[in-house]
Amino acid sequence: MRNTLIEMNLTLVRYVARRFSSRKESMEDVLQVGTIGLIKAIDRYDASRDVEFTTLAVPYIQGEIKRFFRDTTWSVHVPRRLQELRIDLARAREELEGQGSHEPSAAELAEHLDMPEDEVAEGLVACNGYDSDSIDRPIQAGSGGRQQTGFVADLIGTEDPALALAEDIQALKPHLAKLDDRERTLLQLRFGAEMTQTEIGDALNLSQMHVSRLLTRICSKLREGLLATA
Repeated sequence: MRNTLIEMNLTLVRYVARRFSSRKESMEDVLQVGTIGLIKAIDRYDASRDVEFTTLAVPYIQGEIKRFFRDTTWSVHVPRRLQELRIDLARAREELEGQGSHEPSAAELAEHLDMPEDEVAEGLVACNGYDSDSIDRPIQAGSGGRQQTGFVADLIGTEDPALALAEDIQALKPHLAKLDDRERTLLQLRFGAEMTQTEIGDALNLSQMHVSRLLTRICSKLREGLLATA
């Protein structure tokens, strides 16, 4: 059952991954990492709660991908100790900048973090090996009273037009399950195999007119089901 749920929702992983398609990392690696997020979402999903699965899954998938980029976007090899120090320095800089009006010096950062100044200086130099901005960094756009707050990640990638299709497929699943075998076969041949009504009629020993009426009735049934649950 778990594997079936994973396979049914891989389209969602591909949708989220496409938002990061401009990155230099292999899309195959991104999809694998996103699938880990999907698995975590499946393990934590509670069907008894009135929450759509996609509402839970997208943040998990996106979070795993962001962590992947955070840990792999170094242009040169930097020791793990300095990679972690970069994060501490970034947080300390934000805190100190919030308290004053100037960029904190290495000495101020060292005092704030309670560590030797030369170690802080080494960490600041190591930051030059990080070749991209943090996708979690808050940003502001606009001017005057029209400023909008967001994150760098919001500017990466574009909306995939296939998302609406993926959502429609998810919404159709419970209604498709109510169809009988012949109705599902007709839909598979028409929309899956992309056969014409005449070809379907030849395959099932039905007239083209009969196939047309059956497909119209099936589509009407699905449409009514979707409208009833909207």
